[in-house]
Amino acid sequence: MKLLAHVEVGDTSEVLAFHPHWDVYLLIAALAVGFYFGAPRLAARYAPQGEEAVTGRQKWLFGAGLLAWVVVSTWPFHDIAEKSLFTFHMIEHMTLAWVVPPLLLMGSPWWLTRLLVRPIMAPLRFLTKPLIALIIFNAVLAAIHVPRAVELMVTNDVFHFAAHFALMATAFLLWWPVLGPIPELPKLTAMGSIGYLFANGLVPTIPASFLTFASDSVYPVYDGFPRLWGLDVITDQTIAGLVMKIGGGLLLWGVMITIYFRWWQDEQRYSPSRPERVPTPG
Repeated sequence: MKLLAHVEVGDTSEVLAFHPHWDVYLLIAALAVGFYFGAPRLAARYAPQGEEAVTGRQKWLFGAGLLAWVVVSTWPFHDIAEKSLFTFHMIEHMTLAWVVPPLLLMGSPWWLTRLLVRPIMAPLRFLTKPLIALIIFNAVLAAIHVPRAVELMVTNDVFHFAAHFALMATAFLLWWPVLGPIPELPKLTAMGSIGYLFANGLVPTIPASFLTFASDSVYPVYDGFPRLWGLDVITDQTIAGLVMKIGGGLLLWGVMITIYFRWWQDEQRYSPSRPERVPTPG
């Protein structure tokens, strides 16, 4: 079975022609079956007594992560990304880095996550240190957006699979200090998480700026592709740069704002200086 399906394209009809991506379908199906049917069976042995094995919220979050993954990695989204528009390729990368990993992490019960990572706990303890995770993820993100790497991704199935695997694997490391659910690898404090995510948002602005303001084609491999919806190469890569800079930034700021307000609510709820209401007599 091929890891990713590529075909030669001559016009836009070829770009939009249906091509099944069986590797992705099978992977997502295996994860869904393992989570929704396997986890409840494992819970009898590994989940703490009296604790709900998998909550309804976790089921929704995990399912949303799988859905986002399959949408950007199969027809028609993936085919447009590979055969026509770099903007779609960028959206795919941003989804695999900023959307899928945090949803899957938040959707996984802590006891299940602990069970899965137990064999690699020692290296994971080092790799999820905030500075290490930030450096590794951004190095991979920068590497897969150099022109030669992009060319290989749209022409070489094995390299494309390896690049997406590296992106997602390091994205899990990136999100772990903020969302990691197991006590052996504690999360950052709320303020620490906000500072960490803010720092991470600075690095992608560099390649995003090159794409946004470049007056020449950055990725020559896309020059000969059919152009859907009349988008020329320069406009396409400008939009891709904005997706990386603004879209990724908005998502990170949304997470930071959410963390802040949750922290503020907890402070208000548990602050010892908060006056208690005294019932009025009569």
